[in-house]
Amino acid sequence: MSASADSPFDVCLSEALVLSRGWVPRWLGKLLETLHQRETSAGNLNEKQVFSQARTALVGYRDLLASRFIAEIAEVVQGSAAPQGNAGPARSLRSLSFDDLELMDHQQVQETVELARVQQVVKMAADEELVAFNARLCRAQGYDVVRIETNPLRPEAVVGALMKALSGLHVDEAVRARWLHAGAVTLGNELQQFYRTLTLLLDGMGVEPAGYVVVHAAKVRPAASAAPSAARSDSVPATSMLGSDALLTLDHLHQLLVGNLEQSGGAVTDQGTSGSGNAMVRTLAAEVVTLMLRRIAEDQRLLQPVRDMVQRLKPALLQLARTDPRFFADRHNPARRLLDAITTQSLAFTSEQDRGFMAYAQRVHETVMALQAPTQSLPELMPVLLQRFTEADAAIASRQAPKRGLAMKTLVRVEQRHLLAERVAIEFQARNDFARAPGVVRRFLTGPWAQVVAQARMDSAEQGEALPADAAAHRYMSVLPDLLWSSQLALASLNRPRLIKVIPGLLRTLREGLDAIDYPRPQAESFFATLMGLHEAAYKTQRSGSQPQDDPPSQQDLDEHEMWMQPEEARDTGFMEDLAIDTQPAFLDTQPVSMRDELTREEPALSSGGSLTVGCWVDLMEQGQTLRCRLSWASPHGTMFLFAAANGRSISLTKRGLERLQELGRLHVVADHGVVDEALDAVARQALFNSGKG
Repeated sequence: MSASADSPFDVCLSEALVLSRGWVPRWLGKLLETLHQRETSAGNLNEKQVFSQARTALVGYRDLLASRFIAEIAEVVQGSAAPQGNAGPARSLRSLSFDDLELMDHQQVQETVELARVQQVVKMAADEELVAFNARLCRAQGYDVVRIETNPLRPEAVVGALMKALSGLHVDEAVRARWLHAGAVTLGNELQQFYRTLTLLLDGMGVEPAGYVVVHAAKVRPAASAAPSAARSDSVPATSMLGSDALLTLDHLHQLLVGNLEQSGGAVTDQGTSGSGNAMVRTLAAEVVTLMLRRIAEDQRLLQPVRDMVQRLKPALLQLARTDPRFFADRHNPARRLLDAITTQSLAFTSEQDRGFMAYAQRVHETVMALQAPTQSLPELMPVLLQRFTEADAAIASRQAPKRGLAMKTLVRVEQRHLLAERVAIEFQARNDFARAPGVVRRFLTGPWAQVVAQARMDSAEQGEALPADAAAHRYMSVLPDLLWSSQLALASLNRPRLIKVIPGLLRTLREGLDAIDYPRPQAESFFATLMGLHEAAYKTQRSGSQPQDDPPSQQDLDEHEMWMQPEEARDTGFMEDLAIDTQPAFLDTQPVSMRDELTREEPALSSGGSLTVGCWVDLMEQGQTLRCRLSWASPHGTMFLFAAANGRSISLTKRGLERLQELGRLHVVADHGVVDEALDAVARQALFNSGKG
C-alpha cells in the first residue's frame, strides 16, 4: 500500500531519516564506551587485548560505519515508500528452513546465529515502544489492524541494515562479533527512544492506533491439550531421554546434516551411516526425531487419531536414527517417504466421518503394528511398508486419471484461447474506427467476439491448411467494419440504404460466431437488443441541416478481460466462474507475538494474490460449506488452477478468481508444504532459538 505525498506515513519516514543521522553516531559512541569499560574491567590479559582490539578497530571505522549504516536505513525506508513497496529487505529468521540449513556453509551458519542473537536482544530492549509505534504506523498506512511486517523500521530491518553495513568493512569476524555483542542492548535502547519519538509525531498528527487482533491459530495447539495417548507417547522430556545437557543448536544440527561431526579423535566420522558408535551423532539425531514428532503431535490439521498413531511410530524411528541418523533429511529415504505419505494423506480429512477416512486409518494402524513387532530389519522393512501403504492411493489416482487428464487438457485449451483473445482484442483496439464506437459495442468486441475469433483461429490452426476466403476466422473479422459503422448514429444515419443492406448479414454472422462458442443465449439476446436499438435510431433519424451526433465515447478503461469458458468446458473442469464469486471487503489481521514465537513459529499463510504451489492444501468455502482441496495442477502460464477435493470433485479457478476468494477469506491455505517439512523447519528454527540464547 502506498501513501500519498505529505501523508502522515511519508512525514514519519522522512523524520525517521533525520533522526537516524543523530542516533546512529550516538549509538556508536556508546559502543566505544562499552568496549572501553569491558577492556578496563577484563579479568585477564587475553580478554583485555580482545576488547582493546575491538575498540581500536571501531575508532578507525566509526565514521565509515555510521555513514553506511545510515545509508542502509535510508535504502530500507525509501524502498518502503516506493509505489507498492513493502517493508524492506529485512531477512526473516522465521523463514529459515531445514533444506536451507543443509546448503549453508559454516560461516553462513555462524552469521545466522549471530543475527538471531542480536535481533533477540534488540527487540526485547525496544519491544515496549515498538508495540505502540506499530499500531500508529499501520494506521498511517491505512490499515485498521496491525500488520507488523509492513513496518519498514522494525528491529529486524534495522539490524539487517546494520549487518549489511558491517559486511562491507574489512574487519576480523571476531571483532565484528564483539561489536554486536557489546552494542546490542544499547542499540535496542536507541531504537526504543527512536520509536517513542516517531509515535509522538504520529500522535501529534492525529493518527489513531490500529488494533491488535488476536488470531486463533488453526495449525498448532498447546501440547497440554493433547489426548492422553499422545501425551504418554511423548511424556518424557528430550533432556531426560537424551541427557541433561542435550540442547540442539543450529551449529550442531548443521554438522549433523552435512556429516561433519567428529568422534572423540580428530577424524571425521562416516556420517553415522554405519552406526559406528558416534554417540554425539545418535544423540542429536534422536533429539531431531523427538522434536519433529512433538511438532506433528501439536499439529491440529491432523485429526487426533492420526496424531496418536504417528506418535506410536516414535520407537521405530528412534531405533532407525541409531543406524541412519540422517534419514529424516533424505526425501528419498523410505522411512521419510512413509512419514510424508501418512501425514500428507491425512490432510484430506477434516472429520473422522469423512468418506475414506476409515480405510486410511486402517492402513496407518496396520503400518504401526508392523513396526511395533518387526519381522525384519527396519531398513529392509520400510520400503515394503511404503509400497503397501501407497498402493491404495495409486489405485485411486489411476481411476481418476482420465477425468483429470480431460480437465487439464481442457484448461490448457481455455488458457491458450484466452491469451489469443487478448491479442485479438488489441488488434480491435488498434483500428481507427474502434474508439468512436459506443461502449457496449467496444466491450462486446474485446470480450465475447475476441473469444469467437480466437476460437476460430485455433480451429483453423489445428486443421493445418491455408484458410479459404470464406473461412470462419476471416468472416468473423470481416464483419468489424460494418458493426463499428452501423453502431455509430452520426455515420449510419447518413446512408440508410447501406444500413438496411448490411444488417441481416451482420446479425447472422454475429449469431453464428456466438453459437460457435456456445455463448449464453440470454447475454447474446441482450446485446442484440441493444445493437438493434442503435440501428433503429440511425434509421429513424431525419435528415436536417445539422448532422446528428453520437454521444461522446466513454473514456473509462475497459474492464480486465474475464476468462471465458464454454458450458461443456466448465462441466469438464468444475469451473467456478469469477462473476459468481461475491465481493466484500477483505479483512486482514494479525497479533503480537513473543520473541520465542518470532523465531520458532511457521510463516503465515500466503497473502492475497500470492502464488500457490502444486500439492498445497486449501479450505474452500462454497455455498456455506467448506471443501478441503488439494491443488493438483496449474496451467503453463499460471492463469488456471485445478483443485481435487477430498470428496473426489474437481474444481477449477482462474488466477483472478483465486485471488478474489483469498481476499474474501473464502479460501485459506491449510498447508503449502508437507507436514514433515514444516515440522523439520520448526526444528531448525528451534535450534536457531537455542543458539540465540547462548
